[in-house]
Amino acid sequence: MTQHELAGVGAALITPFTREGRVDYEALARMIDYVIEGGVDYIVALGTTAETPTLYMPERAVIAMFITNQIAGRVPLVMGCGGNSTSEVLDQLREFDLRGADAILSVTPYYNKPSQEGLYQHFRTISEHSPLPVILYNIPGRSGVNMTAETTLRIARDFPNIIGIKEASGKIDQMQRILDQRPEGFLVLSGDDGMAIELMRRGGDGVISVAANAFPGRFMSCINHAKRGDFEAADREYEALDEAVKALFEEGNPVGVKCALSVMGIIGDTMRLPLVPGTEHLRERFKSLIARYDLR
Repeated sequence: MTQHELAGVGAALITPFTREGRVDYEALARMIDYVIEGGVDYIVALGTTAETPTLYMPERAVIAMFITNQIAGRVPLVMGCGGNSTSEVLDQLREFDLRGADAILSVTPYYNKPSQEGLYQHFRTISEHSPLPVILYNIPGRSGVNMTAETTLRIARDFPNIIGIKEASGKIDQMQRILDQRPEGFLVLSGDDGMAIELMRRGGDGVISVAANAFPGRFMSCINHAKRGDFEAADREYEALDEAVKALFEEGNPVGVKCALSVMGIIGDTMRLPLVPGTEHLRERFKSLIARYDLR
């Protein structure tokens, strides 16, 4: 695998559940085929959008194996391996069958709010133990700590197997500093669908996307224009998606995307507590938006 293969759009895959709350593997297979047929460049498994905090470790291992087998080499696979205990992340790296994966995505530790030095040491340790290239994942809105551009760049320069970052800080100036000073080949990926085109306009490499679960073909069309440097066409194409993408996050992620997918008849909308399904208002909103902009 080259880093170039992880540019473009990675679909941050959801985990469908049956009404009884078990993993719905039939729907998961359908989702994998749906996003691949929609043209995504790669799949990201067991990230935030997969409700991973509510999945037991044995479930995660089975899901990882199932996704690998269902993809069957059609697109690259990035596996989520993160947590707020460094030693537990090392356990995941040992226990998951990562033979079918091309890289791992590892989130900044949440809840315990490490210092910048703590973040550096956490990712140094992961770098030393990971059998695969590592993509950092900075999401202060969920983790409670922002990994600064300076820390990201320090990690990028010191550990060659750390190949990129999914940046979801929402701070375009922070992303710009990383873009301006990154080592050659270091990927900068948007963690926000709505910022993807702007980041690519500034030299970024793509996005790890929630919207690509629901509207893969339409979203890929936008990003493919951006890949070619035609940002006017990308912006024009995105206009039809803008309201729907905002709606995906109105009641939180992945509540919105599961609601949209259930309206489209692809999966059910069951969540695991403490998340609950989207409201009837949100369902009606998606019905309207999907019909108005022909998003199926």
